[in-house]
Amino acid sequence: MRKIKSTSLSTGLAMFSMFFGAGNITFPLIVGQIVEGGLIWALLGLVLTAVVVPFSGLFAITLFEGDYESFFNRIGRWPGLIVIILLLSMIGPFGGIPRCITLTYSTLKVYFSSLHLLTFSLISVLIIFLCSWKRNRILDLIGYVLSPILILFLVVIIVKGVFFSSVDPVGSSNVAHPFLYGLKEGYNTMDLLAAFFFSSLVYSRLKSQSKSKDNKGLLLPIFKASLIGASLLSIIYIGFSYVAAHHSLALEGTGVDQLLGRIGQIVLGHHAGLIVCISIALTCLTTAIALTVVSAEFLQKRVTKGRISYEWSLVVTLVVTVFVSTLEFTGIVRLLAPMLQIIYPSLLILCLFNTFHKTLDYKPVKLPVFTTLSLAFYFQYFA
Repeated sequence: MRKIKSTSLSTGLAMFSMFFGAGNITFPLIVGQIVEGGLIWALLGLVLTAVVVPFSGLFAITLFEGDYESFFNRIGRWPGLIVIILLLSMIGPFGGIPRCITLTYSTLKVYFSSLHLLTFSLISVLIIFLCSWKRNRILDLIGYVLSPILILFLVVIIVKGVFFSSVDPVGSSNVAHPFLYGLKEGYNTMDLLAAFFFSSLVYSRLKSQSKSKDNKGLLLPIFKASLIGASLLSIIYIGFSYVAAHHSLALEGTGVDQLLGRIGQIVLGHHAGLIVCISIALTCLTTAIALTVVSAEFLQKRVTKGRISYEWSLVVTLVVTVFVSTLEFTGIVRLLAPMLQIIYPSLLILCLFNTFHKTLDYKPVKLPVFTTLSLAFYFQYFA
């Protein structure tokens, strides 16, 4: 029992660290800075799309025993494969991984003005490669080592920024509909997309630790781990948003990719900014490692059918990452945002119908596909 509890705790911490990447740092800060007085409603929307929805997706994939291919095959074999490739491209080398690298670069740039993006990207992918090499130890590395250090630094920033600040948030909201604003900003974290692929890592880890042959016996440990990860994410989102709201005037004119670096200077002072640098580096490293592993595994096993090794799949994934990182953080965000606003609602509805399929033996799936597209366009152009 002690081992099971320890596994659930470390897996929950690993979930938090895998999800908490570049977007999870930036967009709560943007919400706090822009919304200010309407923060409670905005945070409800943000937590819904950036916490509740992703962990619901992770739980839905668990019902398919962590097999995301079976999950997406419910819309057809080839459509499912196309969706998988699209999503892995977005959260992998064409979006998520370079976004982590460029946000780290932008934050460090606040303190080290001579930093060069291409050089920094090359060093970053080398570190990611070394950490991703032994894929069987990924969750142990993230859950036992990197997560506790990361949480410590994030809590220091939040406590100092909220409870020891002489500035109060502005009383009124700067946006007309704070809830919808927070809801849409939650899309940009891309956590639902990542949840589909992180679930295979989580499921394999807990299954290897369990003596039960019944896969349903894993639902409770996964639920406990998810509860830990979701709670930590919610606390950090709320804390970071309030820090940005408290210091919104001082953040005026700061680029979105440099918000955390500027927050560090304001809250901790210039010389204590090393804490911010370490926290952002750890945050993006843990997420980039997990995204690199799932992308490289898919490339090796599904795309090349094992014709290239896992190590060479890592190399290909990270080479593409370096090229995309030259777009910088804001360029990558602009590239991804329109697609996310359509894909996110679509995937949410697919999660619901696939959950009904596993729990209530719900069969049809073609009608949900058309419903999904209709709602997606509604969210994009009318909501």
